[in-house]
Amino acid sequence: MDVSPESLFNAIFAFIWLAYIWETYLCSRQINVYKTATTVPAALEGILKTETFEKARLYQLDKSNFGIWSGIYSQVESSLILLLGGMPWLWRVSGDCIISLGFSPEYEITQSVVFLFLASIYSSISGLPWSIYSTFVIEQRHGFNKQTPGFYAKDQIKKFVVSQAISAPLVACLIYIIKWGGEYFFIYVWLFIFFFTLAFITVYADYIAPLFDKFTPLPEGELRSKIEELAKSISFPLYKLYVVEGSKRSSHSNAYFYGFYKNKRIVLFDTLLEGYVPSSEENKQDAGEGNDEKDNTKEEKKLIEEEDTVEDKSEDKPRGKGCSNDEVLAVLAHELGHWKLSHNLKNFFIGQVNTFLCFFIFGLLMDMQILYDAFGFYNISPTIIGLLIIFQFIFHPYNELLGFCMTKLSRHFEFQADNFAKSLKRAEFLKSALVKLHVDNLGFPVDDWLYSSWHYSHPPLLERLKALGKTE
Repeated sequence: MDVSPESLFNAIFAFIWLAYIWETYLCSRQINVYKTATTVPAALEGILKTETFEKARLYQLDKSNFGIWSGIYSQVESSLILLLGGMPWLWRVSGDCIISLGFSPEYEITQSVVFLFLASIYSSISGLPWSIYSTFVIEQRHGFNKQTPGFYAKDQIKKFVVSQAISAPLVACLIYIIKWGGEYFFIYVWLFIFFFTLAFITVYADYIAPLFDKFTPLPEGELRSKIEELAKSISFPLYKLYVVEGSKRSSHSNAYFYGFYKNKRIVLFDTLLEGYVPSSEENKQDAGEGNDEKDNTKEEKKLIEEEDTVEDKSEDKPRGKGCSNDEVLAVLAHELGHWKLSHNLKNFFIGQVNTFLCFFIFGLLMDMQILYDAFGFYNISPTIIGLLIIFQFIFHPYNELLGFCMTKLSRHFEFQADNFAKSLKRAEFLKSALVKLHVDNLGFPVDDWLYSSWHYSHPPLLERLKALGKTE
């Protein structure tokens, strides 16, 4: 049975809207929880203050309502682009651009790079008002934003420049390999992406991330010694230990590790550490630019070791308190559990298998002219357009299913990492750290089961506390 380009387009368009309606339905369920759950759960009574619970509820409600409106805009915008032929129009504009630069229309790779560059400019401009509102209204209102407009502007420009510097040669190489590789191009593409991913992971942490945030070695002291002891006790090949000054842009906190083989690095956000004094003069905006003399006087960071306390002693700093040394060690025990149990390696393997299969299927579909006709590319089949159509639209149902499965797997891994920390006798400190981090980040401890099952890569707080509280 023949399928017309119009029928194919309508089917894809309908699925996109069905997926959007499903997401909106899930969000509405969670918003209803934020509106109706006004009392602290019994499991957190005496641990979580009613005032903090209410602040978290209002923060998450604000974010969800914002997400609904930004989602409506994005859906309408993308629908209009598809219906009005925005993609074919931009492809023609990119063709005109390369001709004006002295290139002929046969330079498909050059036109593809220009096409993506123009699309990135439009996407950045289109999303800028929503990003500004999120940062300077919602995050500011709830005490998380630490950025000035000047710092924000420079940060956005740097992100755009860096992303273009990476994506342009990547796309050019990808298209070249597809055209050069012949029948078995997907094997060469997979090998290219495999080695590019390994190289990017290494280069990003050492050369790209420092363009946006300041990384400083954790000073000598009790915490550093205990972290090194913890790493040694499980044979974790700790190479370097950093603190990143995430407080210059936000008071949200985190910790992670990266690196290959025996060159592992651990990175702690300064907002994770209780009483930590950053070297940039108490979070001077603009990352301390122009304050070299002041920075030099505070080059050595200090840890103020105080009694563990859930309540902040300062009225003007209600959040961002961080965790005690023992709680930080418990959080790291959880993170190192991911390494010990090979979770990152397993995720990497799944990603590589998925990449191989997707490009194999792409090879079967890329020459079907009906796909290009459906989106207004009559009698032409640019490789970059085939990649966009197949990976973004044809694979949409598969991507939704894969995303859900990966979310379930991630939650399973999180429970395993919690259990690993528990095996190191750090369950109680991990429990208190999870509560503190929830308070500091204004996480809401009540969730709609369907929404959290679909979206949360980490189990809800109450589920983690319950699992950690079980006896062996």
